[in-house]
Amino acid sequence: MMLRRLDRIAWALALAGAAVALLVGLMTTTSVAGRALFKAPIQGDVELTQLGIALAISLCLPWCQMRGANIIVDFFTQSATKLTHRRLDAIGALLIAAMYLLLAWRTTVGAVAVRQAHEQSMILALPMWWAYASLAPGLALAGMVALLQAWGAWQGRAIGGAEQGAA
Repeated sequence: MMLRRLDRIAWALALAGAAVALLVGLMTTTSVAGRALFKAPIQGDVELTQLGIALAISLCLPWCQMRGANIIVDFFTQSATKLTHRRLDAIGALLIAAMYLLLAWRTTVGAVAVRQAHEQSMILALPMWWAYASLAPGLALAGMVALLQAWGAWQGRAIGGAEQGAA
């Protein structure tokens, strides 16, 4: 049940991430066309692109992790036993979970620090803490998914895309 809930949340975040990426693409196209045709680009388009794409990526990470869509290199483990593969997948999932959760924690701490410093973007004067805070949910959920995958792989149960050898 928990896995199904995480899967649905990951799917919703991935859709939101795709929508953000689409909006950034439309904004970029509009800005380039405005610059070329009317000498009037969208002010702050580079700032908005940077913020939007970072958000889109972080929102898609849980879905990617759930599907086991990470790149793995198994050159050195091709002849290893299934048990060794499962153990290595579990360790890999645990390591990536630690990385995701560390990044979620540090982006949250960074958001608080940037908010207290009242930092703003250069052109649009957007509060920068928004950018940091928006990354944390996707990173945290990807970390939780990876933890479940590590536990499942250690027990010999595949969770998400882990059955294809990715963790």
